[in-house]
Amino acid sequence: MLDIKFIRENKEIVQEGAKKKRVEVDIEKLITLDDERLKILKEVEEIRGEVNKVSNDIGRNQDQALKVQLIEEMRVVKEDLKNKEEKLKTVTEEWQKIMLEVPNVPDISVPNGNTDAENQEIKTWGEKFKFEPKDHVEIMTNLKMVDFERGAKVHGFRGYYLINDGARLSFAIWNYAMDFFGDKGFSPIIPPVIVRKQNLYGTAHLPGDVEDFYVTQDGDVLAGTAEVPLMGMHSGEILDKKLFPIKYLGFSPCFRREAGSHGKDIKGLIRVHEFYKLEQVVLCEANHEISVKLHEELNRNIEEFIESLDIPYHTVINCGGDLGLGQVKKYDIELWVPKEGKYREIGSASYFHDFQCRRFGIRYKDEEGKMHYAHSLNSTAIPTPRILVSLVENYQQPNGSVKIPEVLRKYMGGKEFIK
Repeated sequence: MLDIKFIRENKEIVQEGAKKKRVEVDIEKLITLDDERLKILKEVEEIRGEVNKVSNDIGRNQDQALKVQLIEEMRVVKEDLKNKEEKLKTVTEEWQKIMLEVPNVPDISVPNGNTDAENQEIKTWGEKFKFEPKDHVEIMTNLKMVDFERGAKVHGFRGYYLINDGARLSFAIWNYAMDFFGDKGFSPIIPPVIVRKQNLYGTAHLPGDVEDFYVTQDGDVLAGTAEVPLMGMHSGEILDKKLFPIKYLGFSPCFRREAGSHGKDIKGLIRVHEFYKLEQVVLCEANHEISVKLHEELNRNIEEFIESLDIPYHTVINCGGDLGLGQVKKYDIELWVPKEGKYREIGSASYFHDFQCRRFGIRYKDEEGKMHYAHSLNSTAIPTPRILVSLVENYQQPNGSVKIPEVLRKYMGGKEFIK
């Protein structure tokens, strides 16, 4: 969430930022509501002060007739106070609703555009496939690495079982990722993934993406990424600046309904309802240059991880229309899928300035004792099973086997091939 003071002082910039993100929000209406909210709040506070003063006078006054008079006057004043408090509540709720809809201002380097089709490629890496490929569904089914038929029988649409070397390969990727990102200073965390809905407002997944989440009978939500519980972990806390940057590597199951994607990617492991993901989350001091530096670092981490697996990829910078509500800037890493002849997203890296931390109330004191909201960043480390799509297709052999990437072999008992 943006600071209302910042919004008031930079309303044209905020409105243009919303336009770039293709978000409809009326900043003038918000400021008008804020004026009304502050006016009524002042009136309420003045009346409360008057009520407190007269209440003290009534307690001290010995004149019974005067007491009765003051009590009667206060009855009228309290009725007026009640009406104003109700009006303040109504105005504040409307003000808060619009405040939650105001998007963060995108960085000047973010390109203009409506959808992910207008994201701009900034890097390509790796050599692409040389012979006519099979797709991962055929390869993994033939090698008994996956069972889609029984997955659909038990789960329904988009269900799957990873079996035998399909499961072993997933564990190998997780263990390798733990070592890889651990060497970069990340502390591993397994967080809860059933979270209170307020945490999704904190990360800015809500309002907006409500149809994509599974909701329990108690109104809690199954998180679609470890980012949500990791950010909620420090809600309402004042952190020690000496600990910055705080680097977490969250590992969790993730759940997404894919409500708006029913007709997309209906075969295989590209778009499933439940999966596992390792996520990088960082908290740092409120400094734009530091956020930018860490953003590049997080993005480079996932690039290096993919390069170590020797899978071709490209990196794109997301256009304004493909940014989330809270993101200042975002990169997507997309892996080459030989059978489809195109790149598929495997992860993204984003920074938010204090947008999320303001919502969560995550703060710290600087050297002079002044309080600041921290900055936050996040980036995918690696998701499974989606990574298996590109890994299996890029490492398939003419005889139908799959070569195991060298860095994963020690986690697969030293095997070189799945056959």
